[in-house]
Amino acid sequence: MTRPVAIVTGAGSGIGAAIAKRLSDRYDLIISHLNDDADLQDVLTTVEQRGAAAVAVLGDLTDPATIDTLAREVQESTDRLEVLVSNAGAYPRIAWNALDLDSFREQIEINLVTHAACAKLVTPALTARLYGRIVAVSSVLTQLGRVDLAAYIAAKSGLEGLVRALARELGPYDVTVNCVRAGSIEVPAEHAVVADHEAMVTRQLDRQCVQRRGQPDDVAAAADFLASHDAGFITGQCLTVDGGWCLT
Repeated sequence: MTRPVAIVTGAGSGIGAAIAKRLSDRYDLIISHLNDDADLQDVLTTVEQRGAAAVAVLGDLTDPATIDTLAREVQESTDRLEVLVSNAGAYPRIAWNALDLDSFREQIEINLVTHAACAKLVTPALTARLYGRIVAVSSVLTQLGRVDLAAYIAAKSGLEGLVRALARELGPYDVTVNCVRAGSIEVPAEHAVVADHEAMVTRQLDRQCVQRRGQPDDVAAAADFLASHDAGFITGQCLTVDGGWCLT
């Protein structure tokens, strides 16, 4: 039987990789990732072992050439496309006093405009099909704030606004638009950017109700649900996956 197709951006590692692997039980995949590296090859091997066909689109989604390549893959899969999980992003830590406007604009481009671009790509196919799911990955920091991440938080806050606006726009076509608001999720990259990792873990667990680190699979489970038929009456929402860090 022919499988439907899901797109997962930023799917080569961390949260995106976990989402792609989970969705591969039901969907063939279009996976975007920055580089053709060992992480991407691991994802492709895993999803193919689960029976999914997978196509990789390489490159930076802020580059129009990468968006054009993704658009061609969308066109090839128009009749089967059902899901977009828009996850790609970056979060360089820059103090507000050191943040210039060019860097601020770059973060808006990476963490907001690319999500809008991907949503624009899939909208014609989903509305024509009269069915679809768009899921964006946001951050609990939109609710909490944090030093050194002003541009990232501003972009993610805009993303959550975009989700609500698109829920209104696309709801009449039975296309739902939601986001997963991720908390502190343990990924390999954090070991390189946190000086005293053990102390950071202790501080984080003190903030949470659930006394363990969040894992990429925790976010993937939420994205998988919002991408499913079972979530058809849920739209314009942010599902917070943070172990009870932000109780609002």
